[in-house]
Amino acid sequence: MQGKVRNYQTKFKSVNQENEALRDTMVQRQSKMVEMEKELKKTCSPEIHQLSFNNLKTENVIFRCSKRQYFDLFVSLFPHQMKLSVQESTLARVQGTLRDTEEEVRSLKETVAQQEDELHAGEMERRRLHNTIQELKGNIRVFCRVRPLVDGGLSKHIQLPASDVKTITLAKTEESHTGKTAETQKNYIFSFDRVFGPMASQQEVFEEISLLVQSALDGYNVCCFAYGQTGSGKTYTMEGAEYDQARGVIPRAVQQIFRAAEKLATQGWEFTFTASFVEIYNESLRDLLYTGKASKRPEHEIRKSTNNEVTITNLTYEKVSNEDQVLGLIALANQNRSTAQTAQNDRSSRSHSVFQLDIEGVNVGRDVKCKSTLCLVDLAGSERMLKSQSQGERFKEMTAINGSLSNLGIVISALANKESYVPYRNSKLTYLLQSCLGGNSKTLMFVNIAPESDSFGETLNSLRFASKVNDCVIGTASANRK
Repeated sequence: MQGKVRNYQTKFKSVNQENEALRDTMVQRQSKMVEMEKELKKTCSPEIHQLSFNNLKTENVIFRCSKRQYFDLFVSLFPHQMKLSVQESTLARVQGTLRDTEEEVRSLKETVAQQEDELHAGEMERRRLHNTIQELKGNIRVFCRVRPLVDGGLSKHIQLPASDVKTITLAKTEESHTGKTAETQKNYIFSFDRVFGPMASQQEVFEEISLLVQSALDGYNVCCFAYGQTGSGKTYTMEGAEYDQARGVIPRAVQQIFRAAEKLATQGWEFTFTASFVEIYNESLRDLLYTGKASKRPEHEIRKSTNNEVTITNLTYEKVSNEDQVLGLIALANQNRSTAQTAQNDRSSRSHSVFQLDIEGVNVGRDVKCKSTLCLVDLAGSERMLKSQSQGERFKEMTAINGSLSNLGIVISALANKESYVPYRNSKLTYLLQSCLGGNSKTLMFVNIAPESDSFGETLNSLRFASKVNDCVIGTASANRK
């Protein structure tokens, strides 16, 4: 045990000695390192100073360059800065103006909305008052129009009081049966809603019915038809001639409808128009807008729907958006209409023609809809058998025409007498015009008369028939609005 202790002590001394030797060596090396550092500083100090000086010079150059560049940049940017300052000032002013403008726009929008409400209310009130005026005038009215003599002279048997535009007098000179005088004069006096003399212009005539046409755009069904003997001026009244002043009721009514619809568009109304044109020839229906082969012409029947609307099967319905399109369809219909030469008129229409313009309007902003039909009818002329000199096919045509007009008279009489049963289905004409004569419609009849003395009998018959119509009272029409 003691031997091990001695061995450890010996090793400990040996290690201490080695440590002392290492410590001395380290001290020597540290001293040498200090001397080397001093020598290195002594050797490198000038280079370090030079390097620092060079760095300072470089920094100075850079600073001076930067200062000059900054100055140049400042000089170049100064105008832009001033401009920017002006623009910022302008922007602030514009923003202020914009805020004021936005406030003004908001106020104007409120004013416009209020005015639109007032305009809509005014339009509804106009329609109500307009309809009231039309109802006061009567939902079925009769106008009489006297055609001028061919030579421009004055008719001896037709008297039109200058102070009364509603009365017409037929004067007939007869031989006396008493023997006291050679002859006597018998007067037949008729009163209508308006009587137009031979000098009345197309514009003057249309002005009297323009308010009725307006009712069609307001949502009321409107029907206008011309009655009278052949050559009395029915077609001229309804269609007129091509030049502007001679245009008749149909082209003028179409023009008024589209112009009024254009104005109502500024109030939020949108309208769709659908046109059809049919003729009744020998108690058969013919589509005047049909453009297909004659061999494939379809059959047509009059049908009455569950809501009492009268429709025609297989009929051409054309969407139209302007006046010219409608006039084009009317020209096509005139080409297709049955005409033939008669003793009374070289191009006498041998059929009744019925033009219909279906109108549908909607105002989305007001959630209002309206639907109506403008019906314009040119009736065929009535001819007495002896005077017409009709034979063969012309005689058959005349019989059919007079038959339908006779049935029209029967229907009018039944309505005037307020009979419980009205025979609308006795003819195609009265069946088609059922809603116009006794239904929800405003109806106007033109009775056209010829001024020649040899037409006295036909004129008297026409005026008597018109008087029956004038005495007829139909129910109050209501607007088809939702």
